[in-house]
Amino acid sequence: MSTQTQGAYLFTSESVCAGHPDKIADAVSDAVLDAALAQDSNSRTGIETVVGANQISLFGEIKTTATLDFEAIARGAVERLGYTNPAWGFSDKSAFSNYIHQQSPEIAAGVDQAGAIGAGDQGMMFGYACTETAEYMPAPIALAHSLTRAIDDARIDQKLQWLRPDGKAQVTLRYENFKPVSVEKVVVAVAHDEAATARQVREDIIAHVIEPTLRAAGYAVPSSENIVVNGTGVWHIPGPDSDAGLTGRKIVVDTYGGYARVGGGAFSGKDPSKVDRSGAYAARFIAKNVVTAGLATRCEVGLAYVIGQSEPLMQTIETFGTATVSEAELAAFKDNLIHTSVSGIINKLNLSRPIYSQTCAYGHFGKPTLPWEEIVNKRR
Repeated sequence: MSTQTQGAYLFTSESVCAGHPDKIADAVSDAVLDAALAQDSNSRTGIETVVGANQISLFGEIKTTATLDFEAIARGAVERLGYTNPAWGFSDKSAFSNYIHQQSPEIAAGVDQAGAIGAGDQGMMFGYACTETAEYMPAPIALAHSLTRAIDDARIDQKLQWLRPDGKAQVTLRYENFKPVSVEKVVVAVAHDEAATARQVREDIIAHVIEPTLRAAGYAVPSSENIVVNGTGVWHIPGPDSDAGLTGRKIVVDTYGGYARVGGGAFSGKDPSKVDRSGAYAARFIAKNVVTAGLATRCEVGLAYVIGQSEPLMQTIETFGTATVSEAELAAFKDNLIHTSVSGIINKLNLSRPIYSQTCAYGHFGKPTLPWEEIVNKRR
């Protein structure tokens, strides 16, 4: 990553596969959240998962009327991600422990107020959108997500039968005058079975993942020396046996790949009263609609909250000199689009429902089925 100037510069973003240890933890935490919301839309959760050393452990807080089988939920999420082989040192058969406790009464009193919902924590959140891709996302993270999704699809569809459920992708793009013009480098790491040689892994990943993904996005494939596949040679054991996983540790992957600012809190396992999550979604909703309405080509929205209070302490809109209207018009547009109180966000985006498991891999933004991605105003 280098300083952005009006001339040429490079920018790199990475993504991870759904079976990456941190994403396993995110998937388990959000599976618990979704199960709670399916029975009780007023559930309050802050679920933290740790996976590693042949263990699945749950921590955090919950307040709900739902009856939940935490162990079955956790094991089901691990199984869906492909971890069914105990020989890998981690699987759906790994030891399970549950340390979830009831939500703190002090927090509950601040969140569930008469006639309003107070923020579940203090913090700042940012949302971003631009015209670089069809998803209104920065091109480097969009491409990185496309590569990791292609890796996972090749494993699930058995196009590449030697693949195991873990991996990463990193993309470096060249920009000129703030526009992406070429892919300079691609780095991919994938876990594979012992029968696959390093040469086969490289050739198959280039032919079945890198080339079709970049060409579908309209980019030429870099030269061979600018493509790295499994830089250490071989990688046989996937997942938490090699590297423990924690909920929320991939927040840059989850957001904008480092291209825009991110807030101070992670997302997964948190119900929408936690503004770390809902505030970030609202900020993206505003930024995307500013761009799709033709009011700017780049937009970053900032929000900040204090625990127990419903209204934001800060609301900012930065368009980096690309706005086509005044600051007052941008502010009015935002106010007409969504009320940024905690209740206003939850109600506008209909967040009190089990939709969060689909955010666990390939980022929380840029997926058209998610409510904060809705385009309310068409480009003028």
